[in-house]
Amino acid sequence: MNYRTLSDAEQQYIERMGLIWENEGLPRIAGRILGFLALQTDALTLDDIAGALQVSKASVSNDARLLERANLVARTSQPGDRRDYYAIAPDMPVRVIAQKLADLERLSAVMSAARDLPDTPVLVRERLGAFGEFHRRVIASLQELIATMPRDSSLPPYRPIIENL
Repeated sequence: MNYRTLSDAEQQYIERMGLIWENEGLPRIAGRILGFLALQTDALTLDDIAGALQVSKASVSNDARLLERANLVARTSQPGDRRDYYAIAPDMPVRVIAQKLADLERLSAVMSAARDLPDTPVLVRERLGAFGEFHRRVIASLQELIATMPRDSSLPPYRPIIENL
């Protein structure tokens, strides 16, 4: 095994990450994998990850592939070793923000459509218009932030995480 023993604080962090990502629509173990890999200096095998998280290798394998498709983890290999190794994607935080941006863009579009419905009361139009202006400002800020962040060129462009799995 290539991983180090986790402290109680690290284990609690990993569990919290599992819950956060579960709330975002990923399996809890996928979130735990992200939390665990974020603490590692090197890529690890499925056996290493399963052992550290005390879950089945099959579960880790399924969720690691899910995270790889979402470009949140990167799969690598080592010369002379047939096993796959997984590491957190170097630009994972930006990819998460890109997901939030896509979510906000969808919400903004739906609210704009509601504002333009026939017979929408003026007060409701004004309210939805104010929400739309706020969303436009947040969207522009997030787009600017994403554009200034380094991107892992070995991975595809930023796109929504959950929607395209």
